Amino acid sequence: MADVKRINTTPLISLITINYNQAVVTCDLLESTRQLTYPNYEIIVVDNGSVEDPTERIRLGNYPNVRVIVSPENLGFSGGNNLGIQQATGDYYFLLNNDTIVTPDLLDQLIKPFFQDATVGVCCPKIRYYDQPDVIQYAGYHPLNTYTGRTWAIGLMEPDQGQHDQAKSTYFAHGAAMLVSREVLDRVGSLDDSFFLYYEELDWSMRIRKAGFQIYYQPQGLIYHRESMSVGKQNPMKVYYHTRNRLWFMRRNVGKLPLLVFYTYYFGLALPKALLQYTLRWQPDYLKAVRDAVVWNLKHTVNETHPDGKPSPIAKPFDAMVTN
Repeated sequence: MADVKRINTTPLISLITINYNQAVVTCDLLESTRQLTYPNYEIIVVDNGSVEDPTERIRLGNYPNVRVIVSPENLGFSGGNNLGIQQATGDYYFLLNNDTIVTPDLLDQLIKPFFQDATVGVCCPKIRYYDQPDVIQYAGYHPLNTYTGRTWAIGLMEPDQGQHDQAKSTYFAHGAAMLVSREVLDRVGSLDDSFFLYYEELDWSMRIRKAGFQIYYQPQGLIYHRESMSVGKQNPMKVYYHTRNRLWFMRRNVGKLPLLVFYTYYFGLALPKALLQYTLRWQPDYLKAVRDAVVWNLKHTVNETHPDGKPSPIAKPFDAMVTN
């Protein structure tokens, strides 16, 4: 990477995490931040319309530099993080899942690439599974297959034996942990609220790279992830947002010919296969989720979403959609 000079070697980092009915899990994360060695950071906890306000529990924990922002409604992953960004005062924004555990020098390691190369816009750490602490979840991303709409994490489910310890540019950030510069927000905008949940960091990564920034993988930074604690295992909400947002992401980010090939693959093979499985298992809620996801895409056009990431079609929480 090309050397660049920065005036402030310890800029303020705003660590932003979202709580949704998981105050104990969020406090586990906050407990782990006590060991951070980086000297200049603030923590913003956005509560996404939880049944119980976590403010008092967090206050009693006496965690340093923590502010709680309470949203009266569930804004989703993208909207919750955007609310935290609006309240943050940092030079960098570290979007971090509440179901993670940090390591002491995490912020020190993640900030380094920004000082070494001015084109770095996002830096992500190596991610291992909390329950399998020697197994990798993320060591960068492979390129997107524009014909199937698929990508996958480098190193996924591999025992960590140092095989992915080279820092490098990568194709996509991981939504569980990404340090983002203020320059990215100024030039690209924030996460797109229309996704609500899933695919939003892939869409953001595409926009960031199109603007000339690098997405950077920094293996010297490490976190542990309790994957999918907020949403849980497979359920109709997951099916709905994975289906809806895979289509929405592809419509926004690939050209006409690849999109046509994707439609042929997806509606000719992938979706019928899923529908057959849900029918044979008789999961009517899943079938309805797929139908609603496709209908949503039929009702919304790509140009309804503005380049700054502020969409016209605001995504509703899934439970609101199924009851309307």
